[in-house]
Amino acid sequence: MEITKIPFNKYIEIFESTDKRDVLELEFSDNMKNHLGTFHASAQFALAEACSGLALQNHYSDLANSVVPVLRKSETKFKRPASSNIKAEATICDETKTKFKIQFDKKGRASISVPVKITDENNIVTMEGTYEWFVQKM
Repeated sequence: MEITKIPFNKYIEIFESTDKRDVLELEFSDNMKNHLGTFHASAQFALAEACSGLALQNHYSDLANSVVPVLRKSETKFKRPASSNIKAEATICDETKTKFKIQFDKKGRASISVPVKITDENNIVTMEGTYEWFVQKM
């Protein structure tokens, strides 16, 4: 399933960037604001979580229809308030990709951690997080 078509992601209007792979974006609107008038932490979290899932889909497209990925845990740190459109970018290093694939091929299940960084329109980091996914064969 396309990440932006997941009902919640569609509801808050997450969309894919036209600039780069493994990047999702979210526009700043009244519905995304917190009590301070800046981007709500939950909206940033949702964007980053979706972006980590997009990275998994992109890097392991051969597994798309044969696995069930589930978010197991996450760790986030909010750095600065965001009050403009934001984008999330996920990165998975080669060592992590290889380790995951070896474990998955061996046991039919594996965990993988995906780091994500959120920046605003001025390229200021507003949040960083790591999203750990548990992936198992159907």
